[in-house]
This record gives sequence, structure tokens and C-alpha cells, in this order.
Amino acid sequence: MQSHFLFFFIITFLLLCSNNSCVNACVFTLKMHHRFSEPMKKWSENVNKFTAADFPTKGSVEYYSQLADHDKMFRGRRLSDSGDERLTFSDGNSSFRISNLGFLHYTTVSLGSPGQKFMVALDTGSDLFWVPCECSRCASIDSTAYNSDFKLSIYSPTRSSTNQKIACNHVMCTNRHECLGSESFNTCPYSVSYVSSETSTSGILMEDLLHLQTEDSDAEIVDAFVTFGCGQVQSGSFLDIAAPNGLFGLGLEKISVPSILSREGYTADSFSMCFGHDGTGRISFGDKGSLDQEVTPFNVDSSHPTYNITVTQLRVGSSLIDSSFTALFDSGTSFTYLTDPHYTRLTEKFHAQTKDLRHPADQKIPFDYCYDMSPDANTSLIPSMSLTMKGEGQFFIFDPVIIISTNREVVYCLAVIRSAELNIIGQNFMTGYRIVFDREELVLGWKKSDCYDIESSSDSSPKSLNPNKVPPAVAAGLQGHHERTRNTSEASSFYCKVFCYWTQMWIWFVIVLL
Repeated sequence: MQSHFLFFFIITFLLLCSNNSCVNACVFTLKMHHRFSEPMKKWSENVNKFTAADFPTKGSVEYYSQLADHDKMFRGRRLSDSGDERLTFSDGNSSFRISNLGFLHYTTVSLGSPGQKFMVALDTGSDLFWVPCECSRCASIDSTAYNSDFKLSIYSPTRSSTNQKIACNHVMCTNRHECLGSESFNTCPYSVSYVSSETSTSGILMEDLLHLQTEDSDAEIVDAFVTFGCGQVQSGSFLDIAAPNGLFGLGLEKISVPSILSREGYTADSFSMCFGHDGTGRISFGDKGSLDQEVTPFNVDSSHPTYNITVTQLRVGSSLIDSSFTALFDSGTSFTYLTDPHYTRLTEKFHAQTKDLRHPADQKIPFDYCYDMSPDANTSLIPSMSLTMKGEGQFFIFDPVIIISTNREVVYCLAVIRSAELNIIGQNFMTGYRIVFDREELVLGWKKSDCYDIESSSDSSPKSLNPNKVPPAVAAGLQGHHERTRNTSEASSFYCKVFCYWTQMWIWFVIVLL
């Protein structure tokens, strides 16, 4: 009888803590999630007798990989209300914005048997997942530009017992015209060009196991065969500043990993990416978002499908701009690009409402509208900005500017760049949101999110940039057609936190007694 009562109480507690008003309180108590913060270091030194040498170097692959491993205990805290099973990478669902690698979001993936690890950039503007492999021209793994922080890898087909080459006669090889000799024995080549100047990758297509994991309390291992590019020749940004260890294409084409996972029945045909203000994020395959998110439809071109949406109106401060245009939602582009007349309309309204003095033009800075921040920060009134999407959804831009500081001055710039061809909503405009790419319903969803309120190192923040190393305007989105091949209130929150905390303590006390 007593055990039944305890069981009933525990279930009741879990149900109470699953509602919206209480779940934030329960999660709030778990700030131990980021275990390399300074308070945790001090606690470990005092209690566990650890020293600074026991912690991974900030910014290293080990630093990010261990953070991701630590995330696994939180698999039960879902972002979605849908209840569908979701997958993420075996090393965790965390992504990290890395300023000295193109200001893009990166995550660690494990490929092959045994797994070979790569830190890849996440790109919704392209389709192919590729890693450096059998290199003729790849980013140097000894480059001083990033060797102090990142240990880069090169995929070795001979080290993986599950590696297979994609033959030219494979149903998914669409680049057969470049095959030589018998199609049944030759490997399928690929070549992809990107928006960034002279940036491309080429090589052959392969298939191997991508190591994934379910996002639930069981954390079941899932190994899925995926098609990827063995990137033998890279050019442009891939050689120095962006995605030197590979690019993870998340586009709509059938060769992308989300397409493969849904086609093979692993997940629903949808995924989400979260972009935290602190530079941390999350990626989850199969996540269709929540009922209270805002949505706008994709404009799908069957011959070249992309995550293209329609903006119907711009707002800058108190000014409404009736300027309608289509734009690509591209996580592989650092900043936002607009063509004229939309660029001119937005920037002129921004400039008219900015109170600070315009900063002299600087060739090292890719932005046209920069300003000297007032000594008294309270007087620097940066105009707010939002987009109205098709369907009337409001997309508020939380941080439209980027701040560049030196010992002598602080400069902020409107992080929008004039484009000659494409309108691109870049990663900077996605900050503060969980973005859902619902490929089944063909809609883009968004909802404000802190990405579990994870702390991050100051290196991830855009507020402390080196003025001599302003992040490049990296645009990894595809350029035209290319050859593709396969495969609630504060009071209630406070009482809820107290209730959750003391009830958890009571439960653990009873369990110990039993």
C-alpha cells in the first residue's frame, strides 16, 4: 500500500512538472549542464581535488566533444510537443558558433566503423554532407590559423569496415556523364560550387554509417547508412576560414541526411536548429516544433528545392517598409544579404533612426553602416527590427548589429550586406530562435528559445571581436544548379521552482529509505 502511494505521488509530481509553467523551473535548477563554467571549476577543485589541467582547453575539439557527451543525460528534455521520435548525433545535439571559423555553427559527427570524428559546419543552404578525404587539396590540418584550437581530421576509407563507394550505375548517381569506362565499376564523382567566391568541393561519393542516438531517456544508438562526399579537392573559403573539416548539408534534396533519415523511416521529415544568444545551439532530426510556433510556407521550386520563404514587410524602429521579397533561410551564411531596393530601404531607415556618429569606411569591415558607440552605452539607441512573413507571422530580429571593439573604441555595424543576386536570411538573424524546417508540411516554423539556457565561453560571443579579424561574410549556400547525387508569470514560476526542488529532495529521500 505504501509503495502504491509513493508511486502515485511520483507520477503526480512528474505530471505537474511537465506543464509549461513548471518545466522551466525544473530545468532552471539544472545549471550544472555546462560543467566547464568557472563556478563548476572552482567547485571541482575544492571538492574533487581537480586542477586546471584536468579541464579541456577552451575552444578545442575535446572541449566541445565533452560538453556534447555531458548533454546526453538531458535527452528527456524535448524541444518538441509533437511526441515523434527524434534523433541527433551520437556525440550530442549541441552546436557551437565559432567566430574564427567563419562565424558558423559547428557540431561533432562520427562517421564509419570505428567512428572517425569531424567538426562540421551545419548548412541548410546546401544538400551534400562531405568531409575531407583522400585529399589532393584540403585545408591543412597543421594550419596555424586554427591548429591551436582545433584538431582536424581526414576521413580514411580503409580504416572503416563499413565503407562503400557509390558506383556510376547507382540509381542515385546523377553525374554519370563524368564517369569513365564501365559504369558498374567506376565510382560516382561529385562537384558542388557555393555562393562564396571560388568556394567549391569535389571528389567521389561514398556510403558509410553515421552514428546517431535517440533523444529520449533510453538514448538508443542508431547507426544509419548515409551517402556523403569524399572531398578530395576543396577551394576558396574551405581552405582556411569556413568548414575546414567538412560541411553538413541539410537541404531538401534527396542526398541530404534529413532526406535519407526520413526516407529510411528513422524520423519524421523535419528537423530543428536552435541558435542561442551565447553562441550555443541544438540540432534535432524529426522535430516538428510545437503548436504555438509561428509558421510561413516554403516557396518550393521542384527543379531546385530550397528553404525559400516570402517576406512581405520590414519594420525598422517606428518605420514600416512595404517591401516584399523572397529569401533563403541559410544557416551556412554568417550574416544577412539583401538585394536592392530592399537593402537600400532597410539601411536608410536604420541610418535615419540611429543616434550615433557613422564610423568612417573601413575595407576590413564587410558592412556599410557602422557607428561609433557612445561612451555612455545608454545613449546608443539601436533601432529595433522585424520581418513580417507570408501568413502574417512576425519574426523579430533580436540582434541586428555586430559589435567590434578595440582598446580605443567600440564600433557597431548593421550586420546586413548588399547582395547582387540572392536574398539570404543568415545565421545572425536566426539568433534567439528554434527554427523548425518542416519538410513534410513545407513550412518554416520559429519560436523564441534560449536553447536550454546553456552557458558558453566568451569566445562564442559576437560582442568581443578582434577588429583585425572581422569574421568574413561566409555564404555556403548553393550557387544555382549543380550536380547532385545520392545517397508565464514570475510569481508562479518562483513557487513552481520551490515546489519542484523540495519535492525532488523528498523523493530521493524516500527512495534511499526504501
